[in-house]
Amino acid sequence: MAAGMSTVVGSLVWVEDPDVAWVDGEILEVNGEEIKVLCTSGKTVVVKASSVYPKDAEVPPCGVDDMTKLAYLHEPGVLENLRSRYDINEIYTYTGNILIAVNPFRRLPHLYDSHMMTQYKGADFGELSPHPFAVADAAYRLMINDGISQSILVSGESGAGKTESTKLLMRYLAYMGGRAVVEGRTVEQQVLESNPVLEAFGNAKTVRNNNSSRFGKFVEIQFDQRGIISGAAIRTYLLERSRVCQVSDPERNYHCFYMLCCAPPEEVLKYKLGNPRTFHYLNQSNCYELEGVDDSKEYIETRRAMDIVGISLEEQDAIFRVVAAILHLGNIEFVKGKEMDSSMPKDEKSWFHLQTAAELFMCDVKALEDSLCKRVILTRDETITKWLDPESAELSRDALAKIVYSRLFDWLVNKINSSIGQDPESKFLIGVLDIYGFESFKTNSFEQFCINLTNEKLQQHFNQHVFKMEQEEYTKEEIDWSYIDFVDNKDILDLIEKKPGGIIALLDEACMFPKSTHETFAQKLYQTFKDHPRFTKPKLSRSDFTICHYAGDVTYQTEMFLDKNKDYVVAEHQALLNASKCSFVSGLFPILAEESSKTSKFSSIGSRFKQQLQSLLETLSGTEPHYIRCVKPNNLLKPAIFEHKNVLQQLKCGGVMEAIRISCAGYPTRKPFEEFVDRFGLLAPEVFDGSSDEVTACKRLLEKVGLVGYQIGKTKAFLRAGQMAELDARRSEVLGRSASIIQRKVRSYLARRGFVVLRLSAVYIQAACRGQLARQIYDKMRQEASCLMIQRDFRMYLSRKAYKALYSSAVSIQTGMRGMTARSELRFRRQTRAAVIIQSQCRRYLALLYFMKIKKAAITTQCAWRGKIARRELRKLKMAARETGALQAAKNKLEKQVEDLTWRLHLEKRMRADIEEAKTQENEKLQSALQEMQLQFRETKSLVEKERETAKREVEKVPVIQEVLVVDHAMMEKLTSENEKLTTLVSSLEKKIDDTEKKYEEANRISEERLKQALDAESTIVKLKTTMQRLEEKFSDIESEKQILHQALQGSSVKKMSEHLSTPVPQKLENGQHLIEEQKAIFVTRGKKFDTESDSKLRRSYIEHQHENVDSLINCVMKNIGFSHGKPVAAFTIYKCLLHWRSFEAERTGVFDRLIQMIGSAIENQDNDDHMAYWLSNTSALLFLLQQSLKSASSTGGTPVRKPSAPTSLFGRMTMGFRSSTSTNLAMPAFEIVRQVEAKYPALLFKQQLTAYVEKIYGIIRDNLKKELASLLSLCIQAPRTSKGVLRAGRSFSKDSATSHWQSIIDSLNTLLCTLKENFVPPVLVQKIYTQSFSFINVQLFNSLLLRRECCTFSNGEYVKAGLAELELWCCQAKEEYAGSSWDELKHIRQSVGFLVIHQKYRISYDEITNDLCPILSVQQLYRICTLYWDDNYNTRSVSPDVISSMRVLMTEDSNNAVSNSFLLDDDSSIPFSVDDLSTSQQEKDFSDVKPADELLENLAFQFLHE
Repeated sequence: MAAGMSTVVGSLVWVEDPDVAWVDGEILEVNGEEIKVLCTSGKTVVVKASSVYPKDAEVPPCGVDDMTKLAYLHEPGVLENLRSRYDINEIYTYTGNILIAVNPFRRLPHLYDSHMMTQYKGADFGELSPHPFAVADAAYRLMINDGISQSILVSGESGAGKTESTKLLMRYLAYMGGRAVVEGRTVEQQVLESNPVLEAFGNAKTVRNNNSSRFGKFVEIQFDQRGIISGAAIRTYLLERSRVCQVSDPERNYHCFYMLCCAPPEEVLKYKLGNPRTFHYLNQSNCYELEGVDDSKEYIETRRAMDIVGISLEEQDAIFRVVAAILHLGNIEFVKGKEMDSSMPKDEKSWFHLQTAAELFMCDVKALEDSLCKRVILTRDETITKWLDPESAELSRDALAKIVYSRLFDWLVNKINSSIGQDPESKFLIGVLDIYGFESFKTNSFEQFCINLTNEKLQQHFNQHVFKMEQEEYTKEEIDWSYIDFVDNKDILDLIEKKPGGIIALLDEACMFPKSTHETFAQKLYQTFKDHPRFTKPKLSRSDFTICHYAGDVTYQTEMFLDKNKDYVVAEHQALLNASKCSFVSGLFPILAEESSKTSKFSSIGSRFKQQLQSLLETLSGTEPHYIRCVKPNNLLKPAIFEHKNVLQQLKCGGVMEAIRISCAGYPTRKPFEEFVDRFGLLAPEVFDGSSDEVTACKRLLEKVGLVGYQIGKTKAFLRAGQMAELDARRSEVLGRSASIIQRKVRSYLARRGFVVLRLSAVYIQAACRGQLARQIYDKMRQEASCLMIQRDFRMYLSRKAYKALYSSAVSIQTGMRGMTARSELRFRRQTRAAVIIQSQCRRYLALLYFMKIKKAAITTQCAWRGKIARRELRKLKMAARETGALQAAKNKLEKQVEDLTWRLHLEKRMRADIEEAKTQENEKLQSALQEMQLQFRETKSLVEKERETAKREVEKVPVIQEVLVVDHAMMEKLTSENEKLTTLVSSLEKKIDDTEKKYEEANRISEERLKQALDAESTIVKLKTTMQRLEEKFSDIESEKQILHQALQGSSVKKMSEHLSTPVPQKLENGQHLIEEQKAIFVTRGKKFDTESDSKLRRSYIEHQHENVDSLINCVMKNIGFSHGKPVAAFTIYKCLLHWRSFEAERTGVFDRLIQMIGSAIENQDNDDHMAYWLSNTSALLFLLQQSLKSASSTGGTPVRKPSAPTSLFGRMTMGFRSSTSTNLAMPAFEIVRQVEAKYPALLFKQQLTAYVEKIYGIIRDNLKKELASLLSLCIQAPRTSKGVLRAGRSFSKDSATSHWQSIIDSLNTLLCTLKENFVPPVLVQKIYTQSFSFINVQLFNSLLLRRECCTFSNGEYVKAGLAELELWCCQAKEEYAGSSWDELKHIRQSVGFLVIHQKYRISYDEITNDLCPILSVQQLYRICTLYWDDNYNTRSVSPDVISSMRVLMTEDSNNAVSNSFLLDDDSSIPFSVDDLSTSQQEKDFSDVKPADELLENLAFQFLHE
């Protein structure tokens, strides 16, 4: 790539650097093949031209989301793009369809919540920002559309985030697949819950990661035909078995061993364990503990995870017994035995561990010892037992430990799969492969050899896929690619696994010879592959070898190759553990047919590894692959650190550089025609003359510049490697010449501007000097004129001053003289007046004093005499008044009392007679007699009580005698005589009063007895009346039936009865109540004339007639019968019919079900907004009428119910009738339109169902509008692209106008608004529809702005802002009645777009952004917009780095505190109104002028609608 580059002074290039891999700089000098470069780090270096790479100066500062869009696809360009995106927390980047994920080592919850999954659902690959959800969605869509199983390969070194990426993929697949639930938990949860178990037994600490997976995991998510998850399975591959016995420092063995050693004391004692340092399999390394990890807690968590996945306590105990037994096996040491070449346990410690292992395995100790120290060889004639030497016995021990651990791990995987639940009948699957990446350390042993073999095989699969993708791209663009060669790594794979003659084959061969050592094995490799280009021998080593892998050279040390590769399947081990008394252990080693012979078959880990690898590749070959390459940015595992060399090495190990190499073998640079013309149109501006499209212009441009080997596709221009650099060099030359011309013109302009300024300055100076001289001469002339004026005025002033002094003196003297004379006269007049006043006052006082003395003496004398006379008369009057006045008043009162008592006795006698007569009539007619008796009783009682109170007041009242001045003595004597007569009369009256009181007490006693009898009779009447009411309620249901049916009867008896029932509408009383009681009486009395048979016929006829009425109503309202005075006719007609039929008060009725079915069938056509709006208007109006009319039976207060319970007494009924006649007449106007009724359960249920239908219809109209807007919003978020070169030629290739899409949205809003207005939908519902629709517009536009980088541009902000102005204009035209607060719902997109179109963003502080510009946006949203922003018009910068740093700090704090940090908005699909909102928005009087349906008015059965 670098070889074809044209080096020009001033060009930007990339230069190799030993510290950061690559550093950018500017070319200062070019000396043949050597160039001098000034680096941005400040250093100046001289390098060869062939070793530098060109740098794209126009790449956005935040990088590109797909690296195939880079102008230069090479190592430094890829590395710089990843770094720039990593700095702004954009951790995902595409390379074609390969996703590169850089581990941020921090929580970024906003990238993985449900909002983000919703955005990626169904989106085209590459449309939104790179994300694992996009890869999972693409795999799922391909599986559904093409019917092909998919696989997603997640690779990377330890700590790169493979496991987390796998979890994200499974979350999204569970989200798309419906989250199939198994035993109350989803499949995703089941798989994730198995991770702690698999990590405990399959993960270990390595050099680079504390929790490295030492096995490959292939998670199969199984789907049925509909794409719903039906099951899952976990397939494990390539477990690193040798780690059980050999561990390198500073690594650790598998976690489960250390967990068990740190288990609770009782567990440790049960398994006879101790410190990990005391076990041979663990103390080969000095690392026993992990920083920040508590093995004791991890042990408890692992046991809990085992419970979750369905492993019983017995099985858990057996699992950890096997793990403990493996540890004890490792501590068994061997020495030479008594026999030749024999072995035996070394000491008591070894014997202890041997016995403990046998106890844990539940097998015989002797049999375990023999299986480790002996071998049985079967020959044709006999069986030979052979002793093993101590070294062979240790190998046998290690083989047993490895095979037991391997079988245990396989059992755990099978158990987890059975717990998750597999679907053998699944149609498709999506597999997620999580496997260790390429490894290269200072010391590389057999494990690294196997791991790198795996990555070589996967890289071959990856290369084939990449080349296939390249072919598909070329085929789609219809260009010739037949001559492009594809370089594969098949030679490396043949070197390792070819049979015979490969490294693995030679290793197996060496393992089968007892005398072979690692040195002999190494020599064999040297001899066999001395001429192989991929195999080399290090100069200073006798046993190492180096293989040139795709990711670089790796040197392997062969010291442990033979030991780690040996994996004997010993028959004695099989028989021993199969005979275990523990069913779990024996189940791990079932007897197979091929293993029944007592022979030890050789098996190598390398061969088994190769077989499993082949099986994995066969599985992957049957699926469509997708790739995620995980990268660890630094070895410190800390955020915000990007180690260039480390990342570059991982990119090589992950095959990304290999994919770039394959791409560079063809056409690495692919530019869309518009971008190509924009960038290189200045090389030949004449190519735009007369051209009609960009393709022609692009072809003429390439021909003009003279490039060879390029290809023109359907949408892109394809350039060979180096051609982009050549074009950029020519472009730099043109720009350089243009810069020289611009500089020349600028210098000329500056010089001319200086000359003009000097000339103007000279003119200004001359004019200033001449002006100064003229001003001086003028000042002198003014001074002379001023002197003359001053002299004249001064002389005048002196003369006037002297005259004024003389004049003022004369006036002062005259004024003084006249004033003195006037004051003297005034003083004399005042003295005279004062003397006169004093004399008059003195005389008046003396006369008044004398008069007052005389008057006081006369009054005193008169008062004394009159008082004496008055006191004398008063004494006389008091004596006379006491004797005559009191007697006269008492006489009058007693006479009145006598008359009252006499009248009361006569009234009591009449009452007794009436009560006796009422009692005799009670037996004949119970109800009428009871009413009369109660009335008489209450009247009597009230009168008696009233008279009793009156009598008491009169008796207790003390007469008050006023003092009167009496002077008539004759009257006094007359009163005295009358007093004597009254005294005699009072005595006689007192006797009569006593007799009357006795008679009254006797009558009162008799009345109380009769009252008691009346109360008993009344209770009996209440019981009878209750029974009668129940019978009347039964007859009330068919009351109206009888009224109509009697009209149809023929005969004299029926004609007589029809006179009372011919009126279709019941008569009303004056108080508005129906004559229900009278009709009931008519029905009970006259119904006796009909026999049972005729009644049943009439009842059936009435039911049929009622059904016909309901059918007529439904058939009528099913049609669009329009509106009356702005209100729906259908709703009002239904309400009137239900009210008349008394359906609201019925315990059981089918009318409501019929109406609900009718509404449900009417709204089946959900696409017709006009039809839906008509029914929304009707249902909402009917719901309003029901809300105002219905009253539940349990409610209290409010208006009286229509049918009050009848009082039992006559007096009570009279009182109730009086009250109702007055109150109902007053309340009558409120019931003209809507009348409250006591609703039964069916009516209340109908109201609830109607409410649900109103909400459903509302949601349908709103969602229809959202669907219509969604297709338009995707076009409105991004401004139409226009080529710069084309604009220079005065042409435009864009066919879409700038506002056509926004105008389509306005048209949609107007169309729906007209529809809603025509159907008189309540304004409150219209407001809610548009408010939620504008909120939807806000969510879609804002989320697209945050997810698509091409939308965060200056020009796009202007485009969206113009569209928002159209929406604002629409809101103003629609008015608040219908638009409501819709414009406020766009606050997020308004503020974000307002920020995009601001110039000089780098001058704005963070406080200004958050407080003034974008107060509604969160830190995450602002950070996203600021980092994605780029100016495609003026190339202006985004906000300053300080603002970005402040936002990043706040985001880090918020990520630790907030529950959810999603920067995306969520669309609200709830119902934003209630029934009360509808009630408050309408009034009953609005329905006062509504006319029912004309069709029903012609029907005789609906004549009640005329009212």
